[in-house]
Amino acid sequence: MKLKLLAGIALAFLSAVSVGRAQDAAKPAQPASVYDYHETFGPLFYNKNGNEYRAADGQPGPKYWQNKADYQLAANLNDQTNEITGSETLTYTNNSPQSLGYLWMNLEQNLFKLDSRGTAIVPLAGSRNWGRGQDFDAGFKIKSIKLLGSGGDVDLKFLVSDTRMQVYLPKDVTAGGGQVKLKIEYSFIPPDYGSDRMGIQDTKNGKIFQVAQWYPRMCVYDDVSGWNTIPYTGPGEFYLEYGDFDLSITAPANDIVVASGELLNPQDVYTPEQLKRWEQAQNSESTVVIRSAKEVTDPASRPAGKKELTWHFKITNARDASWGASAAFILDAAKMDLPSGRKAMAISAYPVESDGNDGYGRSTEYTKKSIEFNSSKWFEFPYPNATVVAGIVGGMEYPGIVFCGYKAKKENLWSVNDHEFGHTWFPMIVGSNERLYGWMDEGFNTFINTLSTADFNNGEYKSKRPRDNHRIASLITGGDLEPILSQPANLKEKNTGILLYFKPSIGLVMLREQILGPQRFDFAFRTYIEKWAYKHPTPDDFFRTMENAGGENLQWFWRGWFMNNWQSDVAVRDVKYVDGDATKGALITIDNLQKMALPVILQIKTASGKTYRVNLPVEIWERNSTWTFKYPTTEEVESVTYDPDNVFPDINPDNNVWKK
Repeated sequence: MKLKLLAGIALAFLSAVSVGRAQDAAKPAQPASVYDYHETFGPLFYNKNGNEYRAADGQPGPKYWQNKADYQLAANLNDQTNEITGSETLTYTNNSPQSLGYLWMNLEQNLFKLDSRGTAIVPLAGSRNWGRGQDFDAGFKIKSIKLLGSGGDVDLKFLVSDTRMQVYLPKDVTAGGGQVKLKIEYSFIPPDYGSDRMGIQDTKNGKIFQVAQWYPRMCVYDDVSGWNTIPYTGPGEFYLEYGDFDLSITAPANDIVVASGELLNPQDVYTPEQLKRWEQAQNSESTVVIRSAKEVTDPASRPAGKKELTWHFKITNARDASWGASAAFILDAAKMDLPSGRKAMAISAYPVESDGNDGYGRSTEYTKKSIEFNSSKWFEFPYPNATVVAGIVGGMEYPGIVFCGYKAKKENLWSVNDHEFGHTWFPMIVGSNERLYGWMDEGFNTFINTLSTADFNNGEYKSKRPRDNHRIASLITGGDLEPILSQPANLKEKNTGILLYFKPSIGLVMLREQILGPQRFDFAFRTYIEKWAYKHPTPDDFFRTMENAGGENLQWFWRGWFMNNWQSDVAVRDVKYVDGDATKGALITIDNLQKMALPVILQIKTASGKTYRVNLPVEIWERNSTWTFKYPTTEEVESVTYDPDNVFPDINPDNNVWKK
């Protein structure tokens, strides 16, 4: 470079510094700020490159694999002793590149033993994540595990460790598609209240059994952690392999049984009149009552002449299966219309205590509309039936069936049905690891609930007021909160509602409405669902997919909102005029005082009473903690307001407005 050119650059630099100092001297002093743009927009957010298993753009790589678990399950319910006796035939397919000499399985019923890890960590104040201290003969009784093969059955050794069981194999399951078939005989007594995910509710017409975690289930073996054996202590939910399920549930003949999947033998378990109504419901847009409240106590409402009946269900490509049983059930159903033209059924089973148009009389309507909306918006509902079981459980999801509190009514019933069936998409279709990343199912689901609720019945239950994120900013970014990217077991229980449900949902709403816009966001979100349907994504896979399909580097957002509990505080500091003349335009200065960076929305009101909006991109904060820009007004500015619609979680609204 020539000396003359260097001298010119130096003079220009000194001149710019002098002008900058003069301008800075004319401004009010910048308030104290903790914002560090090097940290917020720093590199190396992703700690690994894409590979042949998980691509850099967020989709599964060309060699992505996952193992498969198919179950043939038979259970017999004794409604007097509450004991469930089970038989499981498991076919496990090892698609991994490694041979496997042992298997790990989940035994979640063992949580309810009084000497379990989960019981040991319950604080004195109590918890929803255990069995409420019930002292009973809890846990799985594993009677035998046999290896099935052409050479005869072989008894296998196994070791139970709290809520996990290791099964030792005489020969490795070979890599790349090797299979092993086991038969497990077991029994257990379910708790009356099982960590808000299963239990038994007494009603005036009999017990309601909501049955889950009812068979030994395969732990996931994946390319991220190998065997996923984090114990079930209550807070973290589940991480499961996909497969096909064949269920046979034997119960007293006066019980009605509902379960995941399609009922294969309705002619064996319903009366002729109920069978006619069942078939009518399969083609009805409105709810058809299959067993009415008056018929619950009528012996003629159940098939005569038998002490027990076996109900046969089947569900394919699912990660789990659950069921409910009771002599107290009212039963109704209606057809669901899916985008492909395929029909499915919405079904509700509930006691007379829950009946009525304010209660579960509208449950099937709610289920139908929620699932039809999400199927059209995101990805088609994959199961033959969607069944709601009212009972002791406040709200819990399983493939094709959900458990909801029997006292829910009106808006609360819509919300719990909509939320629990929203879990069809997360984590039933998109099978994230709930035990590590609860926000990837609860938060995503809470987000899609905002859209389905706005749509339902022209907004029947939509909030009449828009959410005020200024008012709740301290709640969702308070100093005592852990980051969203924490394991559920590492969160204070009082914080789980905010960090697993509420805050991730608010983040996605901001991402959709204020950062990407609905069109880009919806395309990216659908892409994530489609690419990871029936697979096991990690947070990285989600982040990368949203960035690539949305066409935006969002690492600053993931870092501030998900990886850290950073706060947002933008202040409107000052308004001056070019050369002191309002007709030449206004110089508006704003400050970023906290660690979070977000785009900026300003409302400018001028002396004539006109108002204008200015939108500034997040990039103004890439190398600045304060920003001054020229607004082309020709008259004096009366006020400048940051975030006039309260869409961002600004913790200090007092500095959001500058007034003349």
